[in-house]
Amino acid sequence: MGLNAYIQGFNSLESIDRAPGYFKYHHHSVADHCFRTAELAQMMGDIEEVKGGQKIDWKALYEKSLNHDYTERFIGDIKTPVKYATPELRKMIGDVEETMTNKFIKDEIPAEFQEIYTKRLSEGKDDTLEGKILSICDKLDLLYEAYGEIELGNPNPVFMQMFKESLETIKKFDDLVCVQYFIKHILPDLFKGDFAGKDKMQRIAFSILLMGE
Repeated sequence: MGLNAYIQGFNSLESIDRAPGYFKYHHHSVADHCFRTAELAQMMGDIEEVKGGQKIDWKALYEKSLNHDYTERFIGDIKTPVKYATPELRKMIGDVEETMTNKFIKDEIPAEFQEIYTKRLSEGKDDTLEGKILSICDKLDLLYEAYGEIELGNPNPVFMQMFKESLETIKKFDDLVCVQYFIKHILPDLFKGDFAGKDKMQRIAFSILLMGE
């Protein structure tokens, strides 16, 4: 028993396609997503420290963001509408993922590291500041994936829906300075230039950002 199986799992993540079943101009793997989410978390953590005066647990943030979808090597990337179709189905999928992860750790991770990897591969989207930043950046990456397809003229309405749902989730964390900064200083740059779908995206963003105000 060694860490070889854990390392080989990286290859699996590289081969799992994001948003399976839809035509896409750009294909993104789960490995791509984990890396970009970690980069986004680093950026949002910087903003939260510099602009918000918060103290970030950087080790926790990097571990959560880099590993948050590692367990998809066992079940693949299930479409969000399917995964969240019913609370019962979401729980069943979660139970299967947890069972397979626990078995993997028991069978493939050396005993002296099992406690570390049990924590590292568990759900990272908790109520800590780092967990909230992970939740934000997970959807922030999806927002940019959807934007990229819309900008290129992909007519599938699923990408407009992804953009909408991602921004709705990000908005829920607007008590954090990093989200306020993103909305004020970063998001407007998405709407520069001319491309199909721009006006609809702006209307969606405008309606979401006004909610609760």
